[in-house]
Amino acid sequence: MTTQEKSPPQSPSEADPGPLGRLGAWTATHRRWVFGTWALLVIGLGIAAPSVFGSLAGAGWQANDSESVAVRNLAQEHFGGNSSAAVQVVIHSDSSQISSPEVARLIDEIKRIAHSDNRFGEVVTPQPGMTISRDGHTGVVIIGANADTDAMVRAVDDHKDELASLSGNGIAVYPTGASALWSDFNKANHDAMIKAEMVSWPITLAIMIVAFGSLVAAGLPLLLTIAGLVASAGGLVLLNMATPISVWAMNFAMMFALALGIDYALFMVSRFRAAMILHDSGRRAITETMDTAGKAVLLSGLTVLVSLSAVLLVPAPAVRTMAVGIMLAVVFVLAATMTLLPAVLSALGPKVNAGRLPWTKQQEHHSTFFASWGRLLHRHPWPFAIGALVILLTLAAPVLGLKVAMPSIAVLPEDAPVRQGYAVVAEAMGPGAPGALQIVTTRADADAAAAAAANSPGIAMVTPPIPSADGTDHVLLQAIPAIDPSAAQIEEVITTLRDRLPAGALVGGAAAENVDLQQALDTWFPIIVAVILTLGFLLLLVALRAPAIALIGTLVSLLSTGAAFGVAKLIFQDGHGASLLGFEPQGFLDGWGPVFFFAMIFAIAMDYTVFLLATAKEHYERSGDPHAAQIDGLAYSGRIIFAAAAVMVAVFFTFALADPLPPKEMGIILGVAVLLDATLVRLVLLPALLRLSGHGAWWTPRWLDRVLPKITFQH
Repeated sequence: MTTQEKSPPQSPSEADPGPLGRLGAWTATHRRWVFGTWALLVIGLGIAAPSVFGSLAGAGWQANDSESVAVRNLAQEHFGGNSSAAVQVVIHSDSSQISSPEVARLIDEIKRIAHSDNRFGEVVTPQPGMTISRDGHTGVVIIGANADTDAMVRAVDDHKDELASLSGNGIAVYPTGASALWSDFNKANHDAMIKAEMVSWPITLAIMIVAFGSLVAAGLPLLLTIAGLVASAGGLVLLNMATPISVWAMNFAMMFALALGIDYALFMVSRFRAAMILHDSGRRAITETMDTAGKAVLLSGLTVLVSLSAVLLVPAPAVRTMAVGIMLAVVFVLAATMTLLPAVLSALGPKVNAGRLPWTKQQEHHSTFFASWGRLLHRHPWPFAIGALVILLTLAAPVLGLKVAMPSIAVLPEDAPVRQGYAVVAEAMGPGAPGALQIVTTRADADAAAAAAANSPGIAMVTPPIPSADGTDHVLLQAIPAIDPSAAQIEEVITTLRDRLPAGALVGGAAAENVDLQQALDTWFPIIVAVILTLGFLLLLVALRAPAIALIGTLVSLLSTGAAFGVAKLIFQDGHGASLLGFEPQGFLDGWGPVFFFAMIFAIAMDYTVFLLATAKEHYERSGDPHAAQIDGLAYSGRIIFAAAAVMVAVFFTFALADPLPPKEMGIILGVAVLLDATLVRLVLLPALLRLSGHGAWWTPRWLDRVLPKITFQH
């Protein structure tokens, strides 16, 4: 037998690999260059990575160009920094009056601390009838803001412990106000994120070991994720030098990079292990892997990036930069998946199965269990499709009564100084005192504005007009609401006040900034949903070249999203299970949740859609049989989707253990969404719809065939 006769016939991917196949072959041939480049990248960016949480911005929760932001800028420029970003230092004593010598000495110490940092502006001592309670035992020192909101949050980070340490001798001191709130809020959420990550990593590794049955194969996704995380953390620090990036960007990036990095690595490693059975070299195996699984991973990554890019439309810095943070992490993880992972796999070759556990056997790429499941769905598509639809629609029904609002003070721990100071002021000066509304108008309209505000429903008191410190025509009034600034009715109070004031008068303050941000989120939400759905459909259409299945794959993603928000309404708005989960329900979902979580859930859902449909399309191209494509699509991707979903659910549900409410909301909503999407949508409903649609699922009109690029998943 000749050498030619001994050689196995070349598959199309070996004979004529596509661009990704050639990329895989290049990484296998130039492994040292790939390893060296990634080492430089990770080490270079890793130097900056440890400072990520201390460097990133702490504020940015505002609607750009809104009326409330304009008031803050005017107050900062013309009124000594007495804006919503000012620090309010609450002083309370049961035994001493604010006018006592002991309190006077303490106020001098507060002034000293404020004057030691040029980020602080003018200091306004407690004023009778304004910032001193009627009984004289509670007062508020206002430290003006002489920097932007992010710098003010960092200033509070630097000095809040020093301010709080002034407590003693029967006098309590609580730094509070919006800047202090975000300081404590960010720290509580950061600590919760880190704790959740520490819990999720061991669970993730355990799931990987069970899924792969090999220590080496199980460790690859985690190493890939670590490289992507370190690079993205350093990248965020560098990006923050050009434009402020919210510290929440890294929190979300950590979680998303772990989840997606493992998803991508699962798909690639599983396909490579199968290819190694057919090929005698890692180079050939990685070429085939990149030509098939690599296309699905690239499409999935692009879908995630497109979904998150829609969030950039929201004119809120914190929301935009959270999206940027996740997108940056996805870019690095995707780059590592497409370059570093192929190089590592080609170097390992058959050693990818090293460290196999004694009770496991060689796992095949084809799953007999999911093949049997696919045949069951093939025989009985209607009962399973209807059953899945009924469950998803039932869970989604509560979403019709979902309410959203910006987080209240209750999201902070009860022992947080900010919350304690808030409660002291509310008890001593009235429920609306912690969130005074600011009115900026002209000198000529000052009296009319004061009278209109005093007669506006929901306003308990209006302070006398304060002329600007620089002699301009501006005056500042404080309108104290009669209700808690976190109450749902505050929006109506602010709207009515704005309607009754003279033309040109502006209303701001922390509560008004929350209302303006919520209105911006509500306005942009339907637009973002439409953009995400449209772009997601177009990406699937280009990749699969089949309008029917692209439309089905896009629309079914709405079911798991709606069901997740329906469950969120029952838990976080209605309070079902609140005692078990250890939180106090606010009566609404945090306002940024629908916009941001919709993009994240849709991105994850499309991730699984791509894995299933790309695999099904590959087998349809090979056989021309839609029924074989449906069954083989599940047989070859079902186990990967199930394992990837198990990892994501484990990662997300660990955040349900967090004390602060926002990480708890995020973990439960995303965890429920992944659980429902992977089980009911991707492994039941979508395969059943594939069965029912037959050849029509993969039909391409002639005119569309001429327009679309020629993308094939066959190897």
